[in-house]
Amino acid sequence: MAVNEKILGSELIDKVPGGGFVLAKTEDLFNWAKSSSLWPLTFGLACCAIEMMVTGGPHYDIDRFGSGVFRASPRQCDVMIISGTICVKMQDSIKRLYDQMPEPKYVIAMGNCAISGGIFYHDSYSVVKGAEAVGIPVDVFVAGCPPRPENLLHGIIKLQEKINSQKVKTA
Repeated sequence: MAVNEKILGSELIDKVPGGGFVLAKTEDLFNWAKSSSLWPLTFGLACCAIEMMVTGGPHYDIDRFGSGVFRASPRQCDVMIISGTICVKMQDSIKRLYDQMPEPKYVIAMGNCAISGGIFYHDSYSVVKGAEAVGIPVDVFVAGCPPRPENLLHGIIKLQEKINSQKVKTA
C-alpha cells in the first residue's frame, strides 16, 4: 500500500496529488457519519442500567465512540439500549418508544434478561422472553448478567461496524 493511501472501512481511498482531496463513495461517507454519531435512548429497567450508566462515566468515556449524548426523548435518538428485565407491563411502553424513533434506528439488547428473559423468565409469569418477543428487532446482543461496561463498548463498536457495512437501499 502506498504512503498516500488510507483505508476507511473496507474501501480504499486515494489522496489526490497536489491537494487535500479525498475520494470516497458517498455511501461510505454517510455510513461513517451515522456510525460516528449514535445517540442512544436509555431504557434502563434493572441492574444492567447501572452498568450502562457507568459506561457513560469518565472512566470508560463512551464519548470517544460518538455515543455519549444520552437522550430521554425517542424522537432525538437512533439507538435504543434496552438494559434489564422486560416485564409484561413495560412491553407496550418499550414498543411505543421504539415506534417513535426516527429511521434509521438500531437496538442494543444489554444483558441476559433483555436478550432472553434471563434467570427470571422461567419462574415468573410477568417477565417477557427478551426484546424480540416484544416485536423489536435487535441489532446487537450484549451478553452478561450484568454485562460489564467493556461489553457495552464492544457492542457499540459492533453496531458501528454493522452500520459501516450497510448498503444504500435503492427504490
